[in-house]
Formats: sequence, C-alpha cells, structure tokens
Amino acid sequence: MKKTILLFLLLCITINAQTNRFFYEYKFIPNSNDKADVKKEMMLLDIDKNGSSYYSRDKFVADSTTKADIERQMKSSPGNINVNRREKPGQVAFKVTKKYPDFTTYLFRSISMDQYKIKEDKKPEWKILPEKEKIGEYNTQKATTQFGGREWTAWFTTDIPFQDGPYKFYGLPGLIVKIEDATGSHSMTLIGNKKMPDPEQEKEMQVPEGIRMIGMGGKEIEVTKDQFRKAWKAYVNDPTKNMREMMMRNGGDSNNKVVFKTKTADGKEISDPNQVFREMEKRTKEVLSKNNNPIEPDSEN
Repeated sequence: MKKTILLFLLLCITINAQTNRFFYEYKFIPNSNDKADVKKEMMLLDIDKNGSSYYSRDKFVADSTTKADIERQMKSSPGNINVNRREKPGQVAFKVTKKYPDFTTYLFRSISMDQYKIKEDKKPEWKILPEKEKIGEYNTQKATTQFGGREWTAWFTTDIPFQDGPYKFYGLPGLIVKIEDATGSHSMTLIGNKKMPDPEQEKEMQVPEGIRMIGMGGKEIEVTKDQFRKAWKAYVNDPTKNMREMMMRNGGDSNNKVVFKTKTADGKEISDPNQVFREMEKRTKEVLSKNNNPIEPDSEN
C-alpha cells in the first residue's frame, strides 16, 4: 500500500512538472492601408500548473542568442560590450502571461529601452454559440467577445482541458483553437502541440551597470493601461528622447561613454549623435506609420 501511494505521488509530481507547449500561427495585418501585406509569426503558448506564457518563438531564440553573446563578452572583456541584433529578431515583440488560478494577466511590451509590465484590468466576456466546426483534428464550438476595441470570434475545444488560449484570451470550457477579429486583421490558429518534461527556462540576464538595450533587458516598469498609453504617446511624439537623455547622463564619464552608431538607407554609417538621432527618429516614425493596426486599438489610443 505504501509503495502504491509513493508511486502515485511521484506520478503527480512528474505530471505537474510538465509544460504543455501549444504552437499558434499568428497572422496579422500591421498596416490598415495595405491589407494585402499579411505577416506571419510562430507563437508559443506554454502552459504549466502555475499559469501560461504566450510569446514569439523567433524573438525568444534571438534574445537567447544575444544574451549568451553578452554573457560571453562580459567574461572575456567586461569593459567592451558590442551588441549585435540578429537577422530574425521576430516580428512580434510582446509577451502575455497568466497566473492561475485567478488568471491574473500581464502584457509585457517595450518602448525604446524601457520594459513595461501592464496589468490587464478586464477579462473576456464570452457568448457561447451552438455552432460547431472541425478545425484540424479538433472538434470545436463557437464563441464571441468584444475585447480591446475589437470584436472576436473564437473556436474552442473541450478535448483539451485548459480554459486558456493565445494572447489575453481565456475563460472558455476548453482551449481556444482559433480566434479571429471581425476585420480579419488578426487571427491565431493552433497548429500543433507537445509536452516538455524539462521546460526551457529563460535565465535572468545580468549586464554591467549602465548598459541598456532596445527591446530587451532592463528593469520592468509595472504600470496601468492608462499609464502605458501615456508613455506610448510620448514615445510617438519623440522616439529618441530616452537615448538623448542617456547620452547626456553618461557623456561626461570617460569610463562609461555611450556611443551611438547607425546606418542610413543607402548603407552609410553615421556616428555624429545629432545625425544618428535624426536618422533614428525618421526611421522610427516611418515604421510606426506602417504599424497602425495593433491587436488592441484601445491600448494605444
């Protein structure tokens, strides 16, 4: 009897230690003025007993490679760190986490060199409909909701007993297999899954004091949605403000001087700070103008 109980406990521990990884194909139209330009990104939804995490596979791989490179440089020459971003850093920079059992939800986003942790103050309110559909290998049922400034249609399956889904969506009687907004601008479809007995863990990156990077590293700033909206508007109005402030703070310290370099569209390298900032501001505003169709319009307006 004792052996049976012990075996059962070991089995429970093994199951609890597993991470269920679900692969979603995320299709999105970043520019509402160019609906033919449809982007694709492989997203991962990792679910374990404590909660879930939804993020870009390409960004995770690129960030992990960059972090390993920085750690190597820190050991060999800590006073001279050269950061080179990878060719495929991922098109989707945000990450969403949910903590069980109450599904406390956070959105992680970066603005320039600042990392923000934004607590979600609303939950999806679903209307479950009688329509059913076979999507891939799953028997699914239809549900709709209004969330983040968009109308969404979801298809969920009770074959997978997780009341979770991609992005901030959860609360249906099974896993969301597919979800799409009414305009067809954003859709997420489950295309595969696997169990991971030894889940990949992101190691906490330790960098020298004073070093900050665009899009990764740095201390997370926990804010409300209103506070993030204010920070985003300030960034849109002045994209290089943070970098100018960093240069002013460190410019007088010869041992910790910040050097900015960039290349123009024709490949010419420039290092004069004023020219660098003008080029970066021009480039950032061009990118922002072509990314005017966010997944949550309410988060930026």
